[in-house]
Amino acid sequence: MSVSCKTILASKVSASFREQMKKDIKERNICPKLVGFLANEDPAAKKYAEWTAKTCAETGVAFELRKVDKQDLEEKITEANEEKEVNGIMVYYPVFGGKQDLYLQSCVSTLKDVEGLCHKFVYNVYHNVRYMDETETMKCIIPCTPLACVKILEFIGVYNTVLPYGNRLYGRTITVVNRSEIVGRPLAAMLANDGAKVYSVDVNGIQVFTRGSGLKLTAHKVEDIDAKVEDVVPLSDVVITGVPTPHYKMPTSLLKEGVIAINFSSSANFEDDIKSKASIFVPSVGKVTVAMLERNLLRLHDYQNNLLEQSK
Repeated sequence: MSVSCKTILASKVSASFREQMKKDIKERNICPKLVGFLANEDPAAKKYAEWTAKTCAETGVAFELRKVDKQDLEEKITEANEEKEVNGIMVYYPVFGGKQDLYLQSCVSTLKDVEGLCHKFVYNVYHNVRYMDETETMKCIIPCTPLACVKILEFIGVYNTVLPYGNRLYGRTITVVNRSEIVGRPLAAMLANDGAKVYSVDVNGIQVFTRGSGLKLTAHKVEDIDAKVEDVVPLSDVVITGVPTPHYKMPTSLLKEGVIAINFSSSANFEDDIKSKASIFVPSVGKVTVAMLERNLLRLHDYQNNLLEQSK
């Protein structure tokens, strides 16, 4: 028996964030500046850069794309770290791939890391540290696509607002098909930190992310399990896919009736008949990702200005 499926577009979820950004920038008469570094020939990266530029122009953010040779990228990031007028820095990955890209992510100043990919922010995500400072006045910057997925889950009501903040996914079972360091793994950690049981799937196997029993707010735990996709997907209330190839398809037959299906890959990871099983389907998250990028930028702009005032 098929269910009635509602398709939720990223543009609808991002609309309120974008309108709030426009309003804040206009009322405060500010112009946060974002610099993007493009050091590869990846068509997807170029498209993302164009999309970022267009969105920033609409919301009142100054965006500058700097195309550089990848051998010069570290030096150029360091220079941008020192430019007072630059509030946020992002890099279109992959550049070299692997550990060298991880190193580049930590070359970006913490106070300008709009993507939330430097070591400090990644550490804080995995250890459930939600503030940058002891006074708890500066919230951590969260990686944009994982944060976009969280905001989508909040929008469609997966988070239980009756429960205390930090526990609102308690009792939920979620599968994330992707364990990249930029999206899949931090997303699994964030969902587990909010109380969910998360099956993290990649080509090397399946891990389960949990926060232990009860509602106590602690950092998540990770365990390798001897299971297959066929074992965990049917148990999941939510299935989130992010496999960067058009050849991967999540079999509709595995999905629980009424599942919430979210795809953050640039390719369609669900089969064409996904709506026959899902109660809610989100085909892409890109516009929410860009909205979170701008949200992070405004936050960093304010942190920098507050610290500047305090130093006077």
